[in-house]
Amino acid sequence: MYEVEVKVPADLAAVRDRLAAIEAQSRGSVVQVDTYYDAPHREFTETDEALRIRSERPDSGSADTRITYKGPLVDEESKTREELETAVGDRETADAILTNLGFEAAATVRKERERFALEGYTVTLDSVDDVGEYVEVETDVADESDLEAARDGAYDVLERLELEPDDQLRTSYLGLLLGAE
Repeated sequence: MYEVEVKVPADLAAVRDRLAAIEAQSRGSVVQVDTYYDAPHREFTETDEALRIRSERPDSGSADTRITYKGPLVDEESKTREELETAVGDRETADAILTNLGFEAAATVRKERERFALEGYTVTLDSVDDVGEYVEVETDVADESDLEAARDGAYDVLERLELEPDDQLRTSYLGLLLGAE
């Protein structure tokens, strides 16, 4: 599975208004807490990989926890990468497993996210602690041959929101947070 994602800095209030005007469907809000890990056997900053445990709490309901591996970026035009993810029953136990294997928690990123569905894409309005406000447009594709069309579609969604695809950042929120320190 490939996640095709484009991210731009944005004024979330203005984008929220545009989403309402084009009748995007709200998918609710969540708070996410992501803990990223360094590997004992290679430098993820050098290989452009990531390993994280994410807890997500929706507006109502209980928290969901997942572990995610993100592979290196596969192109120079977006944040497209292979992504593998699975549910975790207990965040503390998952952390203990990784820690006992030599992985070390590197940083934690907290963000409030509002999600919308638009034309087969998920539009996410992110307010990231100590980093700022961003809009992500993403979709998943199963085959590498579909990446370019999915990326072009994400650019079209950005333009409908009156955002500029050329303002795209390929740096993760973790990278932005660590760069701000």
